[in-house]
Amino acid sequence: MQLGNAAIGQYLPGSSLLHRADPRLKITTLAIFAVALFFVGGIAGLLVMGAGLLLALALARVPSRLIFRSSRPVLLLALITFCFQLFLHGGAQLGHLGPLTLYRDGARDGGFLALRLVLLVLSGITLSLTTPPVMLTDALGRLMAPLSQVRFPAYELALMMTIALRFIPALLAEADRIILAQAARGAGLGGGLTGRVRALLPVLIPLFILSFSNADELAQAMESRCYRGGRGRTQRRRLALGRVDALFALLALLLVGAGIVIGRKSGF
Repeated sequence: MQLGNAAIGQYLPGSSLLHRADPRLKITTLAIFAVALFFVGGIAGLLVMGAGLLLALALARVPSRLIFRSSRPVLLLALITFCFQLFLHGGAQLGHLGPLTLYRDGARDGGFLALRLVLLVLSGITLSLTTPPVMLTDALGRLMAPLSQVRFPAYELALMMTIALRFIPALLAEADRIILAQAARGAGLGGGLTGRVRALLPVLIPLFILSFSNADELAQAMESRCYRGGRGRTQRRRLALGRVDALFALLALLLVGAGIVIGRKSGF
C-alpha cells in the first residue's frame, strides 16, 4: 500500500511551450477549458479536447505513467458515474447483466459524464505539473489583486492554496513511511475491507500530529523571514506576456472552439 507516488501537487521541470507560458494565462485558460467542458454537446467534442490536452502533455514530455498515476484516483469515481448511468438511466435496452438491465442511452450519457470528469481533473493536474509553486502563488495573487481594494487578503489566500497543494505529496510520503514503519513492527494492514479501515486509524493519528508539526515549523520559518503578507512584497521574476503566451492562447482557444463546434455538430 503506497500513497507517496501520487503526482498531485508535484512540478515537473521542462522548457516546453506549456512550461514557458505565463502562469496567469495558464490559470485563465484552465478556467475557460473547465467551463467549456460543460458547453460541449457530445462525446466527439470531449474526445477532441482530450486529444489536445494529451498532445500538450506529450509535447511537455510528461511521462505517460505519470499521467496515469495522476488521474488514477478519479478513474474509480468516473467508473462509478458510468455504472450508475448505465443501470439507472432508462430508455432503449442494451442487454442484461443478471437481474440488472443495461441501457443504451445510459452507456452514452455515462461515458460522456465520466470523460468530462476525467478531463476536468486532468487539466488541473496539467497546470500543477507544468507550473512551479512559487510562480503559481504569484499568478494567483496577481489575478486576485483587484479584490485587495475591498480588503480581501488576495495574496494570502493564493499562498494558502499553493501551500495546501504543495503539501499533498509530502503528506502522502509521510503516510507511506508510517505504513512501512508499522508493517516492520508487525502491524496488520490487511484482512478485508473492515481490517483495512481499522488499520487506517493508527496511520491517521501520527499523520495528523506530523501535519500540525510541519505547519508549525512552516509558520515559524515564515515569521523568522519577516513575512507580513502580500503588501509591499516584491517578486524575483516579473510576470510579462510575450509571443510565447500569444501562441499558447491562440492554440488553447482553437482547441476549445473546435471541441464545442465538433461536439454540437456531431451530436454524439
